[in-house]
Parts: sequence; C-alpha cells; structure tokens
Amino acid sequence: MGALREPKETYCGRTFNGEDLNLIREMIADCMGLSRMELANTVCELLNWQRPTGKLKAKECFDFLEYLDEKGRIQLPEKMKSGRQKGYATRIPQTAQGDERPPVIGTVKDFAPITLRVVKTDDQQLLWRELIGRHHYLGFKVPFGAHHRYLIEAARLDPPTVGCLQFSSPAWKMADRDDWIGWDADTRKRNLQRIVNNSRFLILPWIHIKNLASTVLALASRRIGKDWEEHYAV
Repeated sequence: MGALREPKETYCGRTFNGEDLNLIREMIADCMGLSRMELANTVCELLNWQRPTGKLKAKECFDFLEYLDEKGRIQLPEKMKSGRQKGYATRIPQTAQGDERPPVIGTVKDFAPITLRVVKTDDQQLLWRELIGRHHYLGFKVPFGAHHRYLIEAARLDPPTVGCLQFSSPAWKMADRDDWIGWDADTRKRNLQRIVNNSRFLILPWIHIKNLASTVLALASRRIGKDWEEHYAV
C-alpha cells in the first residue's frame, strides 16, 4: 500500500498540493530570519501567486500562511513587534547626503581601497534608501523576501560612499536563467535557495571612476555567499 498523499488546501481560489506545501515548509526553514510578511512575499514569488496585473497576492498569502499555522500544517516564526502603522508609505529621505556633487574623476587606484560596507544601522539604511530612491532608475521598493545590502565606499573620498548594492531572493521561475544553468523543475526546486539576485546596483551619477563597477562586482562575488549564509543560514 503506497504512502498517503498529503491533503490539498484551497484558499482564495487557488489549490495548493503537497509539493507546494512542502516547498513552503522548506522555505520557512531556510529563511528563519524573515518576518511573516517577508515570508508571504517570498512564497508568492516562489509559487507565482499573482493578480492578473502581475502584482503579488501578498495579503492573501499572509492570511493563508497563518491559516496553515493555526491548523498545524506549518510552523511560522513568532510575530515581530513593529511600530510601523498600517498604510504607512515608505518615505524617501531628501537630505544633503543625497544631493548631486561635483564630478569625481579618476581610476580605482586613485581612490583605493574600494570596500563594501554591510548596511546595518538606521542611519545606513536611510542613506541607502535615499541614494537608491533618488538616483537609481528603478527607485526604492521594499524587497520581497530575503535581502542583503551594501554601501560602496572609496577610502580616499569624504564622504566615502560612491554607490549601493542589493542582493535578494531569486524569482521562482525564469526561463532564460533556468535554461542557462541547465535546471529542470526538480533541480530548480532543490537548488533555488542557493542563488541570489543582484536586484540593485548603483554607481552615483557624479562618480566617474574607471573600472569601479567591475571592481565592485568582483568584491561582491567573493563575499556575498559568506555574508548571506551568516545572515540567513542558507
């Protein structure tokens, strides 16, 4: 007699099978540092749960995860305390730190060493948000799921910040990416949490340092794996 199949769950018009539920459990275990809403956004991306407009069904997914938790089918992390009010819009600061400056021209050698500073403090978060919000063509958006941010710094400049980086959770399905790697559906499911997406990369518009971008990407490729593992245990 074969093993019993896990019962399906239907929620807001979508049916989730045993494979979907196992994927949700694996994602929760792999990303223990995320809040419940971050988990909901990540599950939406992984399972491609979207509205016809392409917008993720994050609220429905959040409620679905809590429903599964109440039934004992998954175990969510404890709710995080937050003073942020519902409906509060993410504000892009407008300070002198983000104002355009005179051009900085030269080579990496002229301003070395170039370093990546992990964004940790509130002040660093605000600076990163302002620079991306004001100077990146995609602007600032609260990322879905896990993410890791850096300020790019040149030691011989004052202030030293010359750009920003962000790595985030990968999309569940990307045909070109999966074909290039050589993934089928099962391989993607096993290995998706082993890759990250470079979702923001900004060199400030007044910075004209030859080979800076390639230097930054080389630095990032050498440390993002270790930093991501330390932060998310993945």
